[in-house]
Amino acid sequence: MKALMDLTLTVNNITYTIAVEPNLTLTDVLRDKLGLTGTKKSCNEGECGACTVLMDGKPVASCLVLAMDAQNRNITTIEGLADGEKLHPLQESFVKHGGIQCGYCTPGMIMSAKALLDENPDPTALEVRKAISGNLCRCTGYQQIADSILAAAKAMKR
Repeated sequence: MKALMDLTLTVNNITYTIAVEPNLTLTDVLRDKLGLTGTKKSCNEGECGACTVLMDGKPVASCLVLAMDAQNRNITTIEGLADGEKLHPLQESFVKHGGIQCGYCTPGMIMSAKALLDENPDPTALEVRKAISGNLCRCTGYQQIADSILAAAKAMKR
């Protein structure tokens, strides 16, 4: 049995202190310890972006972050964007503009887009494509994803 360490982190504005194995990734803690399964577990190599979350407002591949490196950090997952039953404008836009196909990459795409729009509320199409360049999608061809992000940016300015 491995020694457990106390981890304190804030996820979606809720502070947790949990005992974890020191070799667990942030993805493992979010999914298996906190039940936040919107963060997808896919390549475990930081290549696909499906596990993207925001750590202190910056997008990170949570499969590459040891949970203990998230000590006292603020983490936002896809579950933290909605306000109860009301979807975040990015989530609404992905639904409305066909940015969702199989949906596996969608949480990571939205989290990367959220970081972009927080930093630049009026991005160009090229800036959108650059912001999501670490997120792989095999279904949409990216056009609907880019359209969804640009439409959300426009809607959020109103």
